[in-house]
Amino acid sequence: MISAVLIAGTHSGVGKTTITLGLMAALRKRGLKVQPFKVGPDFIDPSHHTTVCGRPSRNLDTYMMGVEGVKRSFAEAVKDADVAVVEGVMGIFDGLDASEEASSAHVAKALNIPVLLVMDVRGTSRSAGAMELGYSSFDPEVKIAGTLLNRVGSERHLSLLKKSLKRPILGAMPVRKEVEVESRHLGLKMSFEKEHNLGALASLVEEHSDVDGIIKLGWKPSFDFDQSWKGEIKEGKVRIGVAMDEAFCFYYHDNLEELRKAGAEISFFSPLRDDLPDVDGLYIGGGYPELHQEGLEAGRAREQIRRASEDDMPIYGECGGLMYLTEAITSGDSRHSMVGALPAETIMTKNLQALGYVEAEVVKDNPVSDLGTRIRGHEFHYSRIDCQGDARFVYHLVRGKGSRDGLDGLLEHSTLGGYLHTHFYSYQIGRFIDSCRSYSRR
Repeated sequence: MISAVLIAGTHSGVGKTTITLGLMAALRKRGLKVQPFKVGPDFIDPSHHTTVCGRPSRNLDTYMMGVEGVKRSFAEAVKDADVAVVEGVMGIFDGLDASEEASSAHVAKALNIPVLLVMDVRGTSRSAGAMELGYSSFDPEVKIAGTLLNRVGSERHLSLLKKSLKRPILGAMPVRKEVEVESRHLGLKMSFEKEHNLGALASLVEEHSDVDGIIKLGWKPSFDFDQSWKGEIKEGKVRIGVAMDEAFCFYYHDNLEELRKAGAEISFFSPLRDDLPDVDGLYIGGGYPELHQEGLEAGRAREQIRRASEDDMPIYGECGGLMYLTEAITSGDSRHSMVGALPAETIMTKNLQALGYVEAEVVKDNPVSDLGTRIRGHEFHYSRIDCQGDARFVYHLVRGKGSRDGLDGLLEHSTLGGYLHTHFYSYQIGRFIDSCRSYSRR
């Protein structure tokens, strides 16, 4: 059986991402196959995990995926791995509306994974013991196996902490500014935007933590390990184009896998550089189109996608994909034309417009999801869209803000775009595949 560990923090900003990346790098340096995971709806941390581990990082989110979905994704991913490392989200017990749902603790309990608690110990000694006691006893079902201390000031500081803490200290990290990851308005910078010094990360963890002790924590799964999908690939494969470049890079790995399982062949392309490939449908995920407006405006694919939309090709866009599918993106005095498949314009804003989990009910017939379906996902954007008066929306939001007045999922022809980042474990995507298949037979 493989080893597994969840790296959780007392709160956001304690350094769990840097420590997690360092641990992953150290384990890989030992020749181990490391399967990475991220708790929550994050796209950015998983990009760093994937770079370090050489394996796609998967999201584990009990709100979007359900407990059984979390187990299934985990079981599928670790089949040939030696060790699984899960990075938590926010503080260990922080979940949806002050509940445990979608928290790191909820995932740890669902998978029965031992937890290492990252604590920022600057300016503390004996008080760290009180902190450890509180977090360890708050929910006895969460198995906190030890602590990872961050920003330890000196050997004397560490000796005082050892006198105060009861659980094993499996790491004591000094301050290392050079290995911290830069951030921007949607979070940390993407992996391709930062040159990782993997050697420095691995050395930091090897020198200041007990990697052997972490591996020996082991893992005893609390569920049938053979949770993986056993269905048959449907006949009559279709080709779906997936936008993948610096502008569009926010995809849950499981979403791409679900498309493949449903019978889709995926053709990746860059709207910045490539022509639209010969495909039967399009999936344009989120990302940073606002940082690449000139390149997207000049790209050959822009006009080609507009014509495909007018020809009724099924096109599905999420957040950044929505922005690209509108008529233009305006940032201050700058305006750049986009695809123009949807009757709206995107306006960039200085302030956050929406952040949080979303639940949507499908209230209008569309090429992606069945009428009456409930879909769960997440929204996070610094923009708004100005729609034409007769704009048609597919989603009524039970939870979340959306595009306008609690509505989301702008529809024109067979093109659907919304701020909602959906997780395909929350609903069946067979309708989208069938729509693409029908289009390919015209």
